[in-house]
Amino acid sequence: MTLIKSISGIRGTIGGAAGDGLTPLDIVKFTSAYGSWAVKRTGIKKIVLGRDARLSGSMVNNLVIGTLQGLGIDVIDLGLSTTPTVEVAVPDENAAGGIILTASHNPKQWNALKLLNEKGEFISDVDGKEVLEIAENSDFIYADVNDLGKVTNDDSYLQKHIDKVLALPLVDAAAIKKANFKVTIDCVNSTGGIFIPALLRALGVEVIHELYCEPDGHFPHNPEPLPENLVALSQEVLKTKSDLGIAVDPDVDRLCFVCEDGSMFGEEYTLVAVADYVLKNTKGNTVSNLSSTRALRDVTESAGGEYHAAAVGEVNVVNKMKEVNAVIGGEGNGGVIYPELHYGRDALVGIALFLTHLANYGKPVSVLRASYPGYFISKNKITLTPEMDIDALLLKVEEKYQKQPHSTIDGLKIEFDKQWVHLRRSNTEPIIRIYSEGDSETVADNLANKIITDIKEILNLNE
Repeated sequence: MTLIKSISGIRGTIGGAAGDGLTPLDIVKFTSAYGSWAVKRTGIKKIVLGRDARLSGSMVNNLVIGTLQGLGIDVIDLGLSTTPTVEVAVPDENAAGGIILTASHNPKQWNALKLLNEKGEFISDVDGKEVLEIAENSDFIYADVNDLGKVTNDDSYLQKHIDKVLALPLVDAAAIKKANFKVTIDCVNSTGGIFIPALLRALGVEVIHELYCEPDGHFPHNPEPLPENLVALSQEVLKTKSDLGIAVDPDVDRLCFVCEDGSMFGEEYTLVAVADYVLKNTKGNTVSNLSSTRALRDVTESAGGEYHAAAVGEVNVVNKMKEVNAVIGGEGNGGVIYPELHYGRDALVGIALFLTHLANYGKPVSVLRASYPGYFISKNKITLTPEMDIDALLLKVEEKYQKQPHSTIDGLKIEFDKQWVHLRRSNTEPIIRIYSEGDSETVADNLANKIITDIKEILNLNE
Protein backbone atom coordinates (compact mmCIF):
# COMPACT_ATOMS: atom_id res chain seq x y z
CA MET A 1 0.00 0.00 0.00
CA THR A 2 1.22 3.50 -0.84
CA LEU A 3 0.44 7.02 0.34
CA ILE A 4 2.21 9.94 -1.35
CA LYS A 5 1.86 13.38 0.20
CA SER A 6 2.94 16.02 -2.30
CA ILE A 7 2.48 19.76 -2.64
CA SER A 8 -0.21 19.40 -5.31
CA GLY A 9 -2.32 16.87 -3.44
CA ILE A 10 -2.51 13.54 -1.74
CA ARG A 11 -2.64 10.23 -3.57
CA GLY A 12 -2.44 6.61 -2.68
CA THR A 13 -3.77 3.12 -3.05
CA ILE A 14 -7.14 2.29 -1.55
CA GLY A 15 -7.10 0.07 1.56
CA GLY A 16 -4.55 -0.90 4.19
CA ALA A 17 -3.57 0.79 7.43
CA ALA A 18 -3.97 4.53 8.02
CA GLY A 19 -0.88 6.34 6.78
CA ASP A 20 0.08 3.44 4.49
CA GLY A 21 -2.65 3.88 1.90
CA LEU A 22 -5.40 6.34 1.03
CA THR A 23 -7.72 5.21 3.84
CA PRO A 24 -10.87 6.96 5.12
CA LEU A 25 -8.86 8.42 8.02
CA ASP A 26 -6.29 9.90 5.62
CA ILE A 27 -9.02 11.29 3.35
CA VAL A 28 -10.72 13.02 6.29
CA LYS A 29 -7.44 14.39 7.67
CA PHE A 30 -6.21 15.91 4.41
CA THR A 31 -9.64 17.20 3.38
CA SER A 32 -9.89 18.88 6.80
CA ALA A 33 -6.47 20.48 6.32
CA TYR A 34 -7.21 21.69 2.80
CA GLY A 35 -10.67 23.02 3.67
CA SER A 36 -9.28 24.90 6.70
CA TRP A 37 -6.47 26.36 4.56
CA ALA A 38 -8.83 27.46 1.77
CA VAL A 39 -11.26 29.25 4.12
CA LYS A 40 -8.44 30.93 6.06
CA ARG A 41 -6.87 32.12 2.77
CA THR A 42 -10.03 33.49 1.13
CA GLY A 43 -12.69 33.91 3.81
CA ILE A 44 -15.03 31.97 1.50
CA LYS A 45 -16.81 28.87 2.78
CA LYS A 46 -17.44 27.15 -0.54
CA ILE A 47 -15.55 24.38 -2.38
CA VAL A 48 -16.20 22.82 -5.82
CA LEU A 49 -15.87 19.04 -5.99
CA GLY A 50 -15.71 16.66 -8.96
CA ARG A 51 -14.46 13.15 -9.63
CA ASP A 52 -13.47 10.72 -12.34
CA ALA A 53 -15.25 7.36 -12.66
CA ARG A 54 -12.81 5.14 -10.78
CA LEU A 55 -14.24 2.43 -8.53
CA SER A 56 -13.39 4.15 -5.23
CA GLY A 57 -14.78 7.51 -6.37
CA SER A 58 -18.15 7.33 -4.66
CA MET A 59 -16.61 6.26 -1.33
CA VAL A 60 -13.99 9.02 -1.40
CA ASN A 61 -16.59 11.56 -2.57
CA ASN A 62 -18.88 10.80 0.40
CA LEU A 63 -16.02 11.21 2.88
CA VAL A 64 -14.84 14.49 1.34
CA ILE A 65 -18.33 15.99 1.25
CA GLY A 66 -19.05 15.01 4.86
CA THR A 67 -15.71 16.41 6.04
CA LEU A 68 -16.18 19.74 4.25
CA GLN A 69 -19.71 20.02 5.66
CA GLY A 70 -18.25 19.30 9.09
CA LEU A 71 -15.93 22.28 8.63
CA GLY A 72 -18.93 24.50 7.85
CA ILE A 73 -18.07 24.63 4.13
CA ASP A 74 -20.72 24.52 1.40
CA VAL A 75 -19.99 22.01 -1.38
CA ILE A 76 -20.84 22.37 -5.07
CA ASP A 77 -20.70 18.72 -6.16
CA LEU A 78 -20.27 18.34 -9.93
CA GLY A 79 -20.38 14.54 -9.61
CA LEU A 80 -18.73 12.66 -12.50
CA SER A 81 -16.63 15.39 -14.09
CA THR A 82 -13.17 16.17 -15.43
CA THR A 83 -10.17 17.96 -13.95
CA PRO A 84 -10.41 20.90 -16.39
CA THR A 85 -14.18 21.20 -15.79
CA VAL A 86 -13.65 21.62 -12.05
CA GLU A 87 -10.88 24.15 -12.81
CA VAL A 88 -13.33 26.16 -14.92
CA ALA A 89 -16.10 25.91 -12.29
CA VAL A 90 -14.11 27.23 -9.29
CA PRO A 91 -13.86 30.90 -10.41
CA ASP A 92 -17.35 30.76 -11.96
CA GLU A 93 -18.74 29.75 -8.55
CA ASN A 94 -16.57 32.27 -6.64
CA ALA A 95 -15.38 29.34 -4.53
CA ALA A 96 -12.41 29.17 -2.16
CA GLY A 97 -10.98 26.31 -4.20
CA GLY A 98 -11.68 22.93 -5.71
CA ILE A 99 -10.93 19.26 -5.17
CA ILE A 100 -10.78 16.72 -8.00
CA LEU A 101 -10.94 13.10 -6.91
CA THR A 102 -8.73 11.37 -9.46
CA ALA A 103 -5.44 9.54 -9.60
CA SER A 104 -5.12 10.71 -13.22
CA HIS A 105 -3.40 7.99 -15.29
CA ASN A 106 -2.71 5.66 -12.31
CA PRO A 107 -4.36 2.19 -12.30
CA LYS A 108 -7.74 1.51 -10.68
CA GLN A 109 -6.47 0.80 -7.13
CA TRP A 110 -5.26 4.41 -6.86
CA ASN A 111 -7.17 7.56 -6.03
CA ALA A 112 -6.17 11.08 -5.06
CA LEU A 113 -7.27 14.52 -3.95
CA LYS A 114 -6.02 17.08 -6.48
CA LEU A 115 -6.17 20.51 -4.86
CA LEU A 116 -7.01 23.84 -6.52
CA ASN A 117 -6.83 27.44 -5.31
CA GLU A 118 -9.54 30.08 -5.75
CA LYS A 119 -8.46 30.70 -9.37
CA GLY A 120 -9.10 27.06 -10.25
CA GLU A 121 -5.36 26.41 -10.60
CA PHE A 122 -3.22 23.84 -8.79
CA ILE A 123 -1.97 25.09 -5.45
CA SER A 124 1.65 26.27 -5.28
CA ASP A 125 4.60 24.64 -3.57
CA VAL A 126 4.33 27.05 -0.62
CA ASP A 127 0.57 26.51 -0.28
CA GLY A 128 0.97 22.74 -0.53
CA LYS A 129 3.50 22.71 2.29
CA GLU A 130 1.12 24.77 4.43
CA VAL A 131 -1.73 22.28 3.82
CA LEU A 132 0.56 19.36 4.75
CA GLU A 133 1.62 21.18 7.94
CA ILE A 134 -2.01 21.80 8.93
CA ALA A 135 -2.70 18.09 8.38
CA GLU A 136 0.36 17.04 10.39
CA ASN A 137 -0.68 19.19 13.35
CA SER A 138 -4.41 18.44 13.06
CA ASP A 139 -4.82 22.20 13.10
CA PHE A 140 -8.52 22.37 12.26
CA ILE A 141 -11.75 23.10 14.12
CA TYR A 142 -15.11 21.73 13.01
CA ALA A 143 -18.37 23.67 12.90
CA ASP A 144 -21.17 23.31 15.43
CA VAL A 145 -24.51 21.81 14.43
CA ASN A 146 -26.09 25.11 13.36
CA ASP A 147 -23.21 25.97 11.00
CA LEU A 148 -22.72 22.77 8.99
CA GLY A 149 -22.11 23.18 5.27
CA LYS A 150 -24.75 22.54 2.62
CA VAL A 151 -24.39 20.41 -0.52
CA THR A 152 -25.56 21.46 -3.97
CA ASN A 153 -25.46 18.94 -6.80
CA ASP A 154 -24.70 20.72 -10.08
CA ASP A 155 -24.54 18.85 -13.38
CA SER A 156 -24.62 22.00 -15.55
CA TYR A 157 -20.86 22.29 -16.03
CA LEU A 158 -20.63 19.68 -18.79
CA GLN A 159 -22.56 22.09 -21.03
CA LYS A 160 -20.96 25.23 -19.55
CA HIS A 161 -17.44 23.90 -20.25
CA ILE A 162 -18.37 22.92 -23.83
CA ASP A 163 -20.01 26.33 -24.39
CA LYS A 164 -16.83 28.08 -23.25
CA VAL A 165 -14.76 25.97 -25.67
CA LEU A 166 -17.16 26.70 -28.58
CA ALA A 167 -17.03 30.43 -27.81
CA LEU A 168 -13.25 30.62 -28.35
CA PRO A 169 -12.38 32.63 -31.49
CA LEU A 170 -9.92 29.96 -32.71
CA VAL A 171 -12.48 27.13 -32.46
CA ASP A 172 -14.39 26.84 -35.75
CA ALA A 173 -17.27 24.37 -35.35
CA ALA A 174 -18.56 25.19 -38.86
CA ALA A 175 -15.21 24.17 -40.42
CA ILE A 176 -15.15 20.96 -38.35
CA LYS A 177 -18.72 20.09 -39.37
CA LYS A 178 -17.92 20.75 -43.03
CA ALA A 179 -14.85 18.46 -42.84
CA ASN A 180 -17.22 15.59 -41.99
CA PHE A 181 -14.70 13.80 -39.77
CA LYS A 182 -15.23 10.19 -38.70
CA VAL A 183 -13.73 9.84 -35.22
CA THR A 184 -13.03 6.87 -32.94
CA ILE A 185 -12.54 7.60 -29.23
CA ASP A 186 -11.07 5.64 -26.31
CA CYS A 187 -12.19 7.11 -22.98
CA VAL A 188 -10.88 4.25 -20.78
CA ASN A 189 -14.34 3.79 -19.16
CA SER A 190 -14.07 7.04 -17.22
CA THR A 191 -15.66 10.48 -17.46
CA GLY A 192 -14.27 11.17 -20.93
CA GLY A 193 -17.02 8.77 -22.02
CA ILE A 194 -19.55 11.43 -20.97
CA PHE A 195 -17.69 14.58 -21.98
CA ILE A 196 -15.90 13.72 -25.24
CA PRO A 197 -18.90 12.48 -27.26
CA ALA A 198 -20.89 15.53 -26.08
CA LEU A 199 -18.07 17.86 -27.14
CA LEU A 200 -17.65 16.19 -30.55
CA ARG A 201 -21.37 16.41 -31.27
CA ALA A 202 -21.34 20.09 -30.29
CA LEU A 203 -18.43 20.61 -32.71
CA GLY A 204 -20.45 19.08 -35.56
CA VAL A 205 -18.86 15.62 -35.65
CA GLU A 206 -21.64 13.21 -36.63
CA VAL A 207 -19.81 9.87 -36.91
CA ILE A 208 -18.34 8.89 -33.53
CA HIS A 209 -17.21 5.33 -32.83
CA GLU A 210 -17.09 4.88 -29.05
CA LEU A 211 -14.57 2.54 -27.47
CA TYR A 212 -14.57 2.12 -23.67
CA CYS A 213 -16.97 5.00 -23.03
CA GLU A 214 -18.95 3.43 -20.16
CA PRO A 215 -17.98 5.51 -17.08
CA ASP A 216 -17.93 2.58 -14.66
CA GLY A 217 -14.26 2.74 -13.59
CA HIS A 218 -13.37 -0.67 -15.01
CA PHE A 219 -10.33 0.44 -17.00
CA PRO A 220 -9.94 -1.95 -19.97
CA HIS A 221 -6.19 -1.32 -20.17
CA ASN A 222 -3.51 0.69 -18.39
CA PRO A 223 -5.17 4.14 -18.41
CA GLU A 224 -2.06 6.11 -19.35
CA PRO A 225 -2.48 7.12 -23.03
CA LEU A 226 0.79 5.63 -24.29
CA PRO A 227 1.18 3.74 -27.61
CA GLU A 228 1.35 0.31 -25.98
CA ASN A 229 -2.01 0.98 -24.29
CA LEU A 230 -3.79 2.19 -27.44
CA VAL A 231 -3.60 -0.94 -29.60
CA ALA A 232 -7.39 -1.45 -29.55
CA LEU A 233 -7.97 2.19 -30.52
CA SER A 234 -5.52 1.89 -33.43
CA GLN A 235 -7.25 -1.28 -34.67
CA GLU A 236 -10.69 0.34 -34.35
CA VAL A 237 -9.55 3.40 -36.35
CA LEU A 238 -8.52 1.09 -39.21
CA LYS A 239 -11.61 -1.11 -38.95
CA THR A 240 -14.04 1.83 -39.04
CA LYS A 241 -11.98 3.79 -41.59
CA SER A 242 -11.95 6.74 -39.18
CA ASP A 243 -10.10 9.97 -39.97
CA LEU A 244 -8.47 9.85 -36.54
CA GLY A 245 -8.56 8.32 -33.09
CA ILE A 246 -8.71 10.29 -29.85
CA ALA A 247 -7.60 8.99 -26.44
CA VAL A 248 -7.85 10.69 -23.05
CA ASP A 249 -6.84 9.65 -19.54
CA PRO A 250 -9.40 9.07 -16.72
CA ASP A 251 -9.68 12.74 -15.67
CA VAL A 252 -9.49 14.13 -19.22
CA ASP A 253 -6.50 16.46 -18.89
CA ARG A 254 -4.22 14.42 -21.17
CA LEU A 255 -4.88 13.94 -24.86
CA CYS A 256 -3.36 12.02 -27.73
CA PHE A 257 -4.29 11.09 -31.28
CA VAL A 258 -4.04 8.11 -33.60
CA CYS A 259 -3.59 8.75 -37.34
CA GLU A 260 -5.97 7.42 -39.99
CA ASP A 261 -3.45 4.70 -40.89
CA GLY A 262 -3.42 3.41 -37.30
CA SER A 263 -0.03 4.94 -36.48
CA MET A 264 0.49 7.03 -33.36
CA PHE A 265 0.51 10.81 -33.71
CA GLY A 266 2.57 10.77 -30.49
CA GLU A 267 1.48 12.40 -27.23
CA GLU A 268 4.52 14.70 -27.38
CA TYR A 269 3.09 16.12 -30.62
CA THR A 270 -0.40 16.91 -29.26
CA LEU A 271 0.88 20.21 -27.87
CA VAL A 272 3.13 20.80 -30.92
CA ALA A 273 0.18 20.57 -33.36
CA VAL A 274 -2.18 22.68 -31.23
CA ALA A 275 0.58 25.29 -30.69
CA ASP A 276 1.27 25.36 -34.44
CA TYR A 277 -2.37 26.25 -35.08
CA VAL A 278 -2.55 28.83 -32.27
CA LEU A 279 0.72 30.49 -33.37
CA LYS A 280 -0.52 30.74 -36.97
CA ASN A 281 -3.35 32.90 -35.64
CA THR A 282 -1.86 34.54 -32.52
CA LYS A 283 1.66 35.92 -32.28
CA GLY A 284 3.29 35.05 -28.99
CA ASN A 285 5.42 32.79 -26.82
CA THR A 286 5.14 29.17 -25.74
CA VAL A 287 6.14 27.13 -22.69
CA SER A 288 6.60 23.42 -21.99
CA ASN A 289 8.49 21.54 -19.33
CA LEU A 290 12.15 20.57 -19.67
CA SER A 291 11.32 16.94 -20.51
CA SER A 292 9.11 17.81 -23.50
CA THR A 293 10.08 17.61 -27.17
CA ARG A 294 12.19 20.26 -28.85
CA ALA A 295 9.67 20.29 -31.71
CA LEU A 296 7.63 22.92 -29.80
CA ARG A 297 10.65 25.23 -29.76
CA ASP A 298 11.19 24.71 -33.50
CA VAL A 299 7.55 25.46 -34.33
CA THR A 300 7.52 28.50 -32.01
CA GLU A 301 10.70 30.04 -33.41
CA SER A 302 9.62 29.49 -37.02
CA ALA A 303 6.43 31.43 -36.16
CA GLY A 304 8.50 34.30 -34.74
CA GLY A 305 7.79 33.59 -31.07
CA GLU A 306 10.03 32.71 -28.14
CA TYR A 307 10.04 29.30 -26.48
CA HIS A 308 10.61 29.00 -22.71
CA ALA A 309 11.20 25.89 -20.59
CA ALA A 310 9.76 25.32 -17.12
CA ALA A 311 10.43 22.80 -14.39
CA VAL A 312 8.34 19.62 -14.60
CA GLY A 313 4.87 19.96 -13.05
CA GLU A 314 1.75 21.76 -14.24
CA VAL A 315 1.98 24.53 -11.64
CA ASN A 316 5.54 25.34 -12.81
CA VAL A 317 4.47 25.47 -16.46
CA VAL A 318 1.55 27.76 -15.58
CA ASN A 319 3.78 30.12 -13.57
CA LYS A 320 6.26 30.37 -16.47
CA MET A 321 3.41 30.93 -18.96
CA LYS A 322 2.16 33.87 -16.91
CA GLU A 323 5.69 35.23 -16.54
CA VAL A 324 6.39 35.25 -20.31
CA ASN A 325 2.78 35.92 -21.38
CA ALA A 326 2.61 32.67 -23.38
CA VAL A 327 -0.32 32.20 -25.76
CA ILE A 328 -0.13 28.39 -25.51
CA GLY A 329 1.77 25.91 -23.38
CA GLY A 330 1.63 22.59 -21.64
CA GLU A 331 3.45 19.33 -21.19
CA GLY A 332 4.72 16.64 -23.53
CA ASN A 333 2.41 14.08 -21.94
CA GLY A 334 -0.47 15.36 -24.06
CA GLY A 335 -1.34 18.23 -21.72
CA VAL A 336 -2.55 21.37 -23.55
CA ILE A 337 -2.88 24.62 -21.56
CA TYR A 338 -4.70 27.39 -23.44
CA PRO A 339 -4.90 30.49 -21.23
CA GLU A 340 -7.61 32.07 -23.40
CA LEU A 341 -9.91 29.60 -21.60
CA HIS A 342 -8.07 28.81 -18.34
CA TYR A 343 -4.65 27.92 -16.92
CA GLY A 344 -4.96 24.15 -16.76
CA ARG A 345 -4.37 21.09 -18.95
CA ASP A 346 -7.59 20.55 -20.85
CA ALA A 347 -8.27 17.76 -23.36
CA LEU A 348 -11.58 19.36 -24.42
CA VAL A 349 -10.02 22.59 -25.63
CA GLY A 350 -7.14 20.55 -27.11
CA ILE A 351 -9.57 18.48 -29.20
CA ALA A 352 -11.48 21.54 -30.42
CA LEU A 353 -8.31 23.41 -31.48
CA PHE A 354 -6.77 20.30 -33.08
CA LEU A 355 -9.89 19.48 -35.13
CA THR A 356 -10.14 23.11 -36.30
CA HIS A 357 -6.46 22.93 -37.31
CA LEU A 358 -7.04 19.63 -39.15
CA ALA A 359 -10.15 20.95 -40.91
CA ASN A 360 -8.23 23.99 -42.17
CA TYR A 361 -5.21 21.85 -43.12
CA GLY A 362 -7.36 19.69 -45.38
CA LYS A 363 -5.03 16.68 -45.46
CA PRO A 364 -4.90 13.42 -43.45
CA VAL A 365 -3.62 13.40 -39.85
CA SER A 366 -0.54 11.36 -40.82
CA VAL A 367 0.46 14.09 -43.31
CA LEU A 368 0.05 16.76 -40.62
CA ARG A 369 2.25 14.72 -38.28
CA ALA A 370 4.92 14.33 -40.99
CA SER A 371 5.01 18.14 -41.40
CA TYR A 372 6.58 18.54 -37.93
CA PRO A 373 10.24 17.97 -36.99
CA GLY A 374 10.82 14.28 -36.27
CA TYR A 375 12.29 13.77 -32.81
CA PHE A 376 12.44 10.70 -30.60
CA ILE A 377 12.56 10.67 -26.81
CA SER A 378 14.29 7.85 -24.94
CA LYS A 379 13.29 7.31 -21.29
CA ASN A 380 15.75 5.57 -18.99
CA LYS A 381 16.67 5.49 -15.31
CA ILE A 382 19.61 4.55 -13.15
CA THR A 383 19.05 3.13 -9.65
CA LEU A 384 21.45 4.18 -6.90
CA THR A 385 21.94 3.24 -3.26
CA PRO A 386 19.72 5.07 -0.73
CA GLU A 387 22.70 6.76 0.95
CA MET A 388 24.00 8.18 -2.35
CA ASP A 389 24.28 12.00 -2.54
CA ILE A 390 22.40 12.45 -5.81
CA ASP A 391 22.74 16.24 -5.82
CA ALA A 392 26.54 15.97 -5.59
CA LEU A 393 26.51 13.42 -8.41
CA LEU A 394 24.47 15.72 -10.68
CA LEU A 395 26.89 18.54 -9.87
CA LYS A 396 29.79 16.43 -11.13
CA VAL A 397 27.91 15.67 -14.38
CA GLU A 398 27.21 19.41 -14.74
CA GLU A 399 30.94 20.18 -14.29
CA LYS A 400 31.83 17.69 -17.02
CA TYR A 401 29.48 19.42 -19.47
CA GLN A 402 29.83 23.01 -18.24
CA LYS A 403 30.71 24.26 -21.74
CA GLN A 404 27.40 22.97 -23.16
CA PRO A 405 24.19 25.01 -22.78
CA HIS A 406 22.52 23.62 -19.67
CA SER A 407 19.79 24.32 -17.13
CA THR A 408 19.54 23.46 -13.44
CA ILE A 409 16.02 24.74 -12.73
CA ASP A 410 14.84 21.13 -12.42
CA GLY A 411 17.61 18.56 -12.08
CA LEU A 412 20.06 18.98 -14.95
CA LYS A 413 19.28 19.44 -18.64
CA ILE A 414 22.18 19.55 -21.12
CA GLU A 415 21.77 20.57 -24.76
CA PHE A 416 23.88 19.28 -27.66
CA ASP A 417 22.78 21.30 -30.69
CA LYS A 418 19.25 19.89 -31.36
CA GLN A 419 19.69 16.96 -28.98
CA TRP A 420 19.27 17.11 -25.23
CA VAL A 421 19.38 14.99 -22.11
CA HIS A 422 17.46 15.71 -18.88
CA LEU A 423 18.41 14.16 -15.54
CA ARG A 424 15.91 14.35 -12.67
CA ARG A 425 16.02 12.74 -9.27
CA SER A 426 12.94 10.88 -8.08
CA ASN A 427 11.21 12.33 -4.99
CA THR A 428 10.31 8.88 -3.70
CA GLU A 429 13.14 6.50 -4.72
CA PRO A 430 16.96 6.60 -5.05
CA ILE A 431 16.62 6.92 -8.83
CA ILE A 432 17.79 9.36 -11.49
CA ARG A 433 15.42 9.51 -14.45
CA ILE A 434 17.23 10.14 -17.72
CA TYR A 435 15.23 11.52 -20.65
CA SER A 436 17.04 12.16 -23.91
CA GLU A 437 15.92 13.35 -27.34
CA GLY A 438 17.48 13.13 -30.80
CA ASP A 439 16.42 13.02 -34.43
CA SER A 440 16.29 9.21 -34.32
CA GLU A 441 15.70 6.52 -31.72
CA THR A 442 19.32 5.42 -32.01
CA VAL A 443 20.67 8.93 -31.43
CA ALA A 444 18.42 9.40 -28.37
CA ASP A 445 19.40 6.00 -26.92
CA ASN A 446 23.11 6.62 -27.56
CA LEU A 447 22.95 9.98 -25.80
CA ALA A 448 21.25 8.42 -22.77
CA ASN A 449 23.81 5.60 -22.67
CA LYS A 450 26.67 8.10 -22.85
CA ILE A 451 25.35 9.95 -19.79
CA ILE A 452 24.73 6.66 -17.93
CA THR A 453 28.37 5.69 -18.65
CA ASP A 454 29.52 9.10 -17.34
CA ILE A 455 27.55 8.55 -14.12
CA LYS A 456 29.03 5.09 -13.63
CA GLU A 457 32.56 6.47 -14.15
CA ILE A 458 31.92 9.19 -11.55
CA LEU A 459 30.61 6.58 -9.12
CA ASN A 460 33.70 4.39 -9.66
CA LEU A 461 36.00 7.36 -8.98
CA ASN A 462 34.18 7.99 -5.72
CA GLU A 463 34.54 4.41 -4.48
